[in-house]
Amino acid sequence: MWLKPEEVLLKNALKLWVTQKSSCYFILQRRRGHGEGGGRLTGRLVGALDAVLDSNARVAPFRILLQVPGSQVYSPIACGELLSGSDVYWAIATGATLEEINQHWDWLEQNLLHTLSVFDNKDDIASFVKGKVKALIAEETSSRLAEQEEEPEKFREALVKFEARFNFPEAEKLVTYYSCCCWKGRVPRQGWLYLSINHLCFYSFFLGKELKLVVPWVDIQKLERTSNVFLTDTIRITTQNKERDFSMFLNLDEVFKIMEQLADVTLRRLLDNEVFDLDPDLQEPSQITKRDLEARAQNEFFRAFFRLPRQERLHAVVDCSLWTPFSRCHTVGRMFASDRYVCFASKEDGCCNVILPLREVVSIEKMEDTSLLPNPIIISIRSKMAFQFIELKDRESLVEGLLGRLKQVHANRPVHYDTSQDEDMQTSPVFHSTSMCSDHKFGDLEMVSSQNSEESDKEKSPRLHPEALISVFQQAGSQSPDSRMSREQIKISLWNDHFVEYGRTVCMFRTEKIRKLVAMGIPESLRGKLWLLFSDAVTDLASHPGYYGNLVEESMGKCCLVTEEIERDLHRSLPEHPAFQNETGIAALRRVLTAYAHRNPKIGYCQSMNILTSVLLLYAKEEEAFWLLVAVCERMLPDYFNHRVIGAQVDQSVFEELIKEHLPELAEHMNDLSALASISLSWFLTLFLSIMPLESAVSVVDCFFYDGIKAIFQLGLAVLEANAQGLCSSKDDGQALMVLSRFLDHVKNEDSPGPPIGSHHAFFADDQEPYPGTDIADLIRDSYEKFGDQSVEQIEHLRCKHRIRVLQGHEDTTKQNVLRVVIPEVSILPEDLEELYDLFKAQSLHVSHREHMMSCYWEQPRPMAPRHDPSRPYAEQYRIDARQFAHLFQLVSPWTCGAHTEILAERTFRLLDDNMDHLIEFKAFVSCLDVMYNGEMNEKIKLLYRLHIPPALTENDRDSQSPLKNPLLSTSRPLVFGKSNGDATDYQKQLKQMIKDLAKEKDKTEKELPKMSQREFIQFCKTLYSMFHEDPEENDLYQAIATVTTLLLQIGEVGQRSSSSGSCSQECGEELQASALFPEQDSVFADASPGRTTQDSQTFPEEAEGDWTVSLEHILASLLTEQSLVNFFEKPLDIKSKLENAKINQYSLKTLEMSRQSQPELKLGNL
Repeated sequence: MWLKPEEVLLKNALKLWVTQKSSCYFILQRRRGHGEGGGRLTGRLVGALDAVLDSNARVAPFRILLQVPGSQVYSPIACGELLSGSDVYWAIATGATLEEINQHWDWLEQNLLHTLSVFDNKDDIASFVKGKVKALIAEETSSRLAEQEEEPEKFREALVKFEARFNFPEAEKLVTYYSCCCWKGRVPRQGWLYLSINHLCFYSFFLGKELKLVVPWVDIQKLERTSNVFLTDTIRITTQNKERDFSMFLNLDEVFKIMEQLADVTLRRLLDNEVFDLDPDLQEPSQITKRDLEARAQNEFFRAFFRLPRQERLHAVVDCSLWTPFSRCHTVGRMFASDRYVCFASKEDGCCNVILPLREVVSIEKMEDTSLLPNPIIISIRSKMAFQFIELKDRESLVEGLLGRLKQVHANRPVHYDTSQDEDMQTSPVFHSTSMCSDHKFGDLEMVSSQNSEESDKEKSPRLHPEALISVFQQAGSQSPDSRMSREQIKISLWNDHFVEYGRTVCMFRTEKIRKLVAMGIPESLRGKLWLLFSDAVTDLASHPGYYGNLVEESMGKCCLVTEEIERDLHRSLPEHPAFQNETGIAALRRVLTAYAHRNPKIGYCQSMNILTSVLLLYAKEEEAFWLLVAVCERMLPDYFNHRVIGAQVDQSVFEELIKEHLPELAEHMNDLSALASISLSWFLTLFLSIMPLESAVSVVDCFFYDGIKAIFQLGLAVLEANAQGLCSSKDDGQALMVLSRFLDHVKNEDSPGPPIGSHHAFFADDQEPYPGTDIADLIRDSYEKFGDQSVEQIEHLRCKHRIRVLQGHEDTTKQNVLRVVIPEVSILPEDLEELYDLFKAQSLHVSHREHMMSCYWEQPRPMAPRHDPSRPYAEQYRIDARQFAHLFQLVSPWTCGAHTEILAERTFRLLDDNMDHLIEFKAFVSCLDVMYNGEMNEKIKLLYRLHIPPALTENDRDSQSPLKNPLLSTSRPLVFGKSNGDATDYQKQLKQMIKDLAKEKDKTEKELPKMSQREFIQFCKTLYSMFHEDPEENDLYQAIATVTTLLLQIGEVGQRSSSSGSCSQECGEELQASALFPEQDSVFADASPGRTTQDSQTFPEEAEGDWTVSLEHILASLLTEQSLVNFFEKPLDIKSKLENAKINQYSLKTLEMSRQSQPELKLGNL
């Protein structure tokens, strides 16, 4: 790696460096201690100095210096003295390996050394070389990502060390690095922590002891901040078998956030690729930088805080102050500018938040800068409101970006904003600006009436229900007490007063006051409209005119598994409510659920969506209910409604931690909080709608639409606290369930204007003694007062933390289920199977993520089926392709054949790929491996036999260019066995009988394998020869296989002559094939009948020859004649040592594989 030339004094470095090469202008040096096998004390001390201090001194093992003899300069040294007339040296290149530094040396010799002789002035030589090296660095930097880092030079140094120390492929992108300590027991090891896109790596070299630690992010089960006896703040990494503590960071908060992001991104794209979509900047992991991860964290917080769509991308975050007319002052906070929104959040949590969709914005203008109003801008919206922001840094570029995005939003969705409002939502403007808002146009854009477009869309769209179902199907009001109606009127009056002061559109000021109004319960006449505003579904509704109607047209009438599930659940959705006791409500529910399943096939339809949608239809129009459902499923409850409900399980795990924090006594009594989590899962999935009376549960939904999932967390804690005594006295989970169900079923809503609706989930309707009820308003108020201190940022952090545990829990479940199926069918020990599964899974993940546009493990995209699919059955979730199989085969197979191993792996893969989808599962892989390690000799030979006939061996086999593919010459030379005649007679009978027995057994048990042709047999022999290489009995095995090969060639010739003559019976053929084992030329196996030879030769004339073939039985019987071959195939094989080596070498093999792909000409040359 070329370095920015830096002056060094060689006099001070003589003890640290050894000169390897030199010329008149350049010196190549090696770091003392590097490459010295003796491990001298000086080398150890230098290594310890490099690891601990790692200062600006060049600590790469090799470097090149530029020397300019006789330059008269003064160079300051550490003691402050001046050294005159010294030779000056500049470090211009470093190398992690000798090969790398030699490349730089060769380049200097070829391109610079001869050129420098033309210069007369030594200083000119130095200037020329330094300028050339700087140009090389600039060229290199432009092609790499180092320039994206804050300190490119230091990052380049760290990158060189990372690549040299861990030997990953070049595509393994280093994200950032930190100096820290890794604790090994009570002993800290000072070193460097490297965070790459797929791995956490630590390196330490101290007093001659080297420590390397590599932890794939996908193996991390827990990532947390903790403390130990010696330090108050450490980062603990927990994997399946070990815990590692890291401490002494300069900025531990920053390190932990980057770790959290990398672990979250990697785990989700690999293990949760069913629903996880990466940010555009992270779709190519080889381009990920520390800055990208920080931006992702900020984006996720922004979207979670304001509950905006996942596609929304943040462009700017600026400190500012917003004029708040209700408090008559400017409120300090931050402005967030994204693709389609401008949002504001006050510095004081909950004081004031504002969401401004750009489609609601009419104009954005700069105002005059004054001392009272520094750098102000005014954002005007169509409801005659304006928002004044001041103290904006870099106002010019901010306004320019906002105007550009505003123009784009209006160009994509041209709308004319009608200033008239619905009668029940009419109000006066909150804040006026007399110089604007009079003309509701943006630039020269032509606006189209939204009302006219909506009317035309209605004419074309199918007949939808025009109003909320509760307005049609609510029972007579006379059944409700007058006091309830008066309370409803009071609430409406309070809300109208609030609208006047704070605004009534989606752009309203959201303060603590509105939260209190929501906690009291939203009036039924305003509930649907406010749900739309709080969730911002109103923006989606206005931005997509006619979209829902088109979906209904496209989806209705189609029959599939999803529609069958919907039909099955339609009549289970609020059956106690009159709106769903007739076809009107059922039809509307069917249309909404079917349309959403058509819109989002990834989610489709999940149970509990029907209950939620039926409640939405009660208070909102049909199209509005659809967009509310979109907001809940895709923004407010992410990953809840899918195949594995990962989001709901993550929140259950978060809920357990909150119980431990806020209700420690209950957590201590309930040893297993997972029992509570199983009870509370329905609270989160249905927002308490399935376990509370409807009139009470809708108040919970009110809080959910305003505060998001935080409202469900705090209400769940309030419910547990109210029942803590009963839960602590419960003896089992069933009793705890009864306590909670009884309490929730008696939660009342005294303010509800309608009559109580019967609950189909009332477990205790026949209670003998009355149960005291709880008012929902009191329960919600308690939840805010006692547990409302959780911020969005804290909840998102907890979600990130527990998502790792939940995903790894799913992986453990998958692993245990697969092993439970495989263990009874193989002889490999369970602990070895676990390690094999981990290796297999790692190989599968190395390519699967790229199939989902989320690459990370150095692969190229391919149009093939995904290797990892969580929606498939357990045994089929992880699969590998041919290249991954070949890699794994080299790591763990006992049949290593040198250069022939790769060809054997390809044939094995083709044999195992039964369905021809170019992917194999773990069960098939481990069953094949079990035969290789633990099979009987006949099973191993049978597997080898099958690997050398179709479909494993093909005409286009990679070894087809071998001359062995050509037909062989006949082999009739005599075989001489070193045995006596007496032994030979008995052996002959034994082998004849063995062939007959094998043939009979084969007919009874299984389908006959096809016979092997001459070309296939030669490939079979070639594999055997390769397998014997480097075996301790290599010579004996070669001699034995040569004997067996000749024997089988003669058997094939006998069969060839037999197939060309139809006059010989089957029995005769068998006898002749058996006699081929003992030809008449062999005096040992000669038959007593002297006339046999003449008869045989007359029976098989040479001019009438058939195909040359041998069968499995012939091969097996022939191999049994040689004891050395029998010993080879029956000797015990140790899989444990293979697995240990596989874990160590899997990365180095990957590097070799990648280098082969990048340099195919080198590969051919080495062959």
